[in-house]
Amino acid sequence: MMNATNALDPRPLPPRFDSPLHFGSVRLASRFNLAPLAGFTNVALRRTIRELGGLGLATTDLVNARAILEGKSKTMELLATRPDDQPLAVQIFGSNADEMVSAAQWLQDRGVPIVDINMGCPVRKVVRTGGGSALMCDPAGTVKLLERVVRAVVIPITVKMRLGWDDENVTAPFFARLFEEVGVAAITIHGRTREQGFSGKVNLEGIRRVVEAVRSIPVVGNGDVKSVADAAAMFQKTGCHAIAVGRGALANPWIFRQLDSWLNTGDPGVRASWNERLDFMERHFRRLVEWRGEHFGCLQFRRVATWYARSLRTGKAIQQRLVLVSSPAMFDEIVEEIRQRGEPADWSERDLSEYHVAVPSGPMSHW
Repeated sequence: MMNATNALDPRPLPPRFDSPLHFGSVRLASRFNLAPLAGFTNVALRRTIRELGGLGLATTDLVNARAILEGKSKTMELLATRPDDQPLAVQIFGSNADEMVSAAQWLQDRGVPIVDINMGCPVRKVVRTGGGSALMCDPAGTVKLLERVVRAVVIPITVKMRLGWDDENVTAPFFARLFEEVGVAAITIHGRTREQGFSGKVNLEGIRRVVEAVRSIPVVGNGDVKSVADAAAMFQKTGCHAIAVGRGALANPWIFRQLDSWLNTGDPGVRASWNERLDFMERHFRRLVEWRGEHFGCLQFRRVATWYARSLRTGKAIQQRLVLVSSPAMFDEIVEEIRQRGEPADWSERDLSEYHVAVPSGPMSHW
């Protein structure tokens, strides 16, 4: 893989890869994946983003392995998918090896192509169960757990983890090497420690050390990628094989199409127009209602309404109505008003700032 910058063009040149990307037996059409964000990256958003193109793999919100086995209704909602929502990885968490094995087998039996083990979530409700980042505190037990899960199924098992518990315990390279030995198919590494939570900058050098620790399995870099320049830096400074985008995809759902085009042609293509953003909001809303029904679909949309209002520059009055939408009829009325007002005279997709995406303020915070 190589990377450079053309002196005549500030746009960075893309890296070159010799072969397609595989997670075990699953071939991915792109090197850009949608990272899971609890409460946001559900089947409605995943399907709407996939339509734009360029997405290699999407992953469900993290789900409790025990809750899968107990058939809890909220967990089943998180597992919802559609034929056009593929390839899809289901991300599970837990610390009980028997439960993790049974959950992976349950998912395999229902046609899930990839199971991802979460070792990165820093929030209290996950860590206190011994799952998420807490798995990084028990090296021997965690490696045995992963080995059991890998041996129990034929589908690829992947892992998403952080660099370590804190700056004094950056153990991700150690784990990555052992995970490859027991058969893990790929690793996604978020370039922050558990102690950092979601604050501070991503540590590209830390991700590079994970890439160097493995022999042949793909390592996916994750954290702070919101543009072609960010992706170029991630590839160049870490040597990673793919990139997972989370919050950057909420701000710009077209980022996968743009990054994939850049990787293949050197040109990310045109930016999304104001009308395209409005159309995207409509499709997202329809799919939320299709997934959860009118009442809960509207409630789910309220969580993202502010993002759309800011990106479309609707003004405060319409924003306040969007965050209180209670029916498809009300939503349609608001959209029609936005369309009639039209694109603001000084609107520019290039000038959009990152949406505010609520994340825990620290490693012990509740989500």
